[in-house]
Amino acid sequence: MNYTECLGYLDSLGKFGIKLGMERIEGLLKELDNPEQKIKTVHVTGTNGKGSVTSMITNILLAANLKVGKFTSPHLVKYNERITLNGEDISDEDFAMLISAVKVAADSIVKKGVCEQPTQFEVLTAAAFLYFYLQKVDYAVIEVGMGGLWDSTNVITPVVSVITNVALDHTDRCGKTIERIAMQKAGIIKEKVPVVTAAEGNEALGPIISFAMFKEAPVYLYGKAFRGEEVSGSMDGQKFTLYAGNTYSSVYEIKLPGEHQIKNTSLAIVAAKLVSKQDDRINELALHIGVANTVWPGRLERIQQQPDIILDGAHNPNGAEALRKALDKYYPEQKVHFVFGMMGDKDMSGVIKLLIHADDVVYTVRADQGSRAASAADLAKLVGGNAMPEDSLAEAYGKALQGAGKDGIVCICGSLYLVGEFKKMLLEQREKLN
Repeated sequence: MNYTECLGYLDSLGKFGIKLGMERIEGLLKELDNPEQKIKTVHVTGTNGKGSVTSMITNILLAANLKVGKFTSPHLVKYNERITLNGEDISDEDFAMLISAVKVAADSIVKKGVCEQPTQFEVLTAAAFLYFYLQKVDYAVIEVGMGGLWDSTNVITPVVSVITNVALDHTDRCGKTIERIAMQKAGIIKEKVPVVTAAEGNEALGPIISFAMFKEAPVYLYGKAFRGEEVSGSMDGQKFTLYAGNTYSSVYEIKLPGEHQIKNTSLAIVAAKLVSKQDDRINELALHIGVANTVWPGRLERIQQQPDIILDGAHNPNGAEALRKALDKYYPEQKVHFVFGMMGDKDMSGVIKLLIHADDVVYTVRADQGSRAASAADLAKLVGGNAMPEDSLAEAYGKALQGAGKDGIVCICGSLYLVGEFKKMLLEQREKLN
C-alpha cells in the first residue's frame, strides 16, 4: 500500500471503534515476532499531562545523545505525528511500509482465527513498536491511549512507569469513580519497575499504592519524594526549583506555561533520573536541556501575540481547571473570547462550569465533523447567555478576533480535535496566500 491507501485502511478500521482487551494486540505482535520485547521503554499514563510528560522524557533522552522513539495519541493534523524518531515525525514512506506490514500480520491472524480484526489504535501501536525495533532505538517513550490495564500499549515491561494523575474522564470505559479509574491506570505497574506519580487523594493513591506493593514496585510520589516550587512564570515559560530526596535541588527553566507544568516537568525529570540509574549517559545537563527544549502543541500554546491567540485541548474538568488558572494568572484583568467546541460524550457541563466566566464571550462550534462532536447550538445552550453558536470555525474565529481587538485574548479550546481542525484551517489559509 502507498501512503494514501494506508490512510484509507486506517480510516476503515475506525468503524471497529475502541475495544478494550489484550488478545488482538498480543496476537498481532506475536505474528510480528514481538518487537516490543526487544526494546527498552518508558510507559506513561494519566488523565491529564501524559503527553507533556512523554515529550519531556523524550527530549531529556535526546539531550543525552540517545536514539529515541516516541508514541503518542491523538494526532492534531497527520497520523505521522504519533510516531516520532529523534524528534522527527515518521516519513510518509516509512509509515506506509509499516502499516502495510502490520496489515499483512492482522489479515493473517484473523484468517487463522487467532482473534477478531485488530482496531485502528492496535494497528498503530504495533506499527510503532515495529518501527522502534527496526530503527534500533535506545529507548521508546510510550504514551497510553486510554486507561492502562487494558490499553494496547500495556504489553511492555518498561524501565520506569509514570502515572501523571487520576481524574474523571473516559468514564464509560475506565470506570465512573476515581478509584475505578485509578485501578485502570495502575494496571501499567510491572514487577519491581519503579513508579513515578503525582496522583492525589486516597481514592486515587489507594489502588496505585496497592498495585505497587503487590508488584514490589517502588513508588516515587510528588509532594513526598519530590516537589517543584515556582520561582517565576509567564506565558513565555517559567522557572522552578525541583527538590528530590534530602539532598537534591536544582533550578529548571521551561517554555511551558501553567503551574500544572511544574508538576509534569518534575515527574519527567524524576522518571529520567530513575532511567539514569541504569544508564549513565543520562546526566544532569541532559535533564536541564531536555525540559528547556520541550514545547507541546495544543496545550496552552500561544501561536500569536496582539491579540494573544491560545490553543488548548482541555477536554475534561481537570484540564479545564488548569487552563482557567493559567488564563487568570497571566491575564488577570481581561475577558477571554473563546472559540469553544467539545465532544458530546465528554463532561461538557463540568468543563463549562470551570472554564468560562460570566463576562467572557463564547463562540461555540462543532469540534469536528464526526458524529461524536456536540452541536454548536447544544453547546451554546449549556454555556448560557454569553454564547453564540456559529456554523463554521472560520466565522467563529473571525468574530473572536474582531471582538478581542489588538490587546485581547482569543482561546480556541474544548477538544484536541478542535485544535487539530483549527491548525488545518490555518495551514490551508497559508497555502492559499503562498
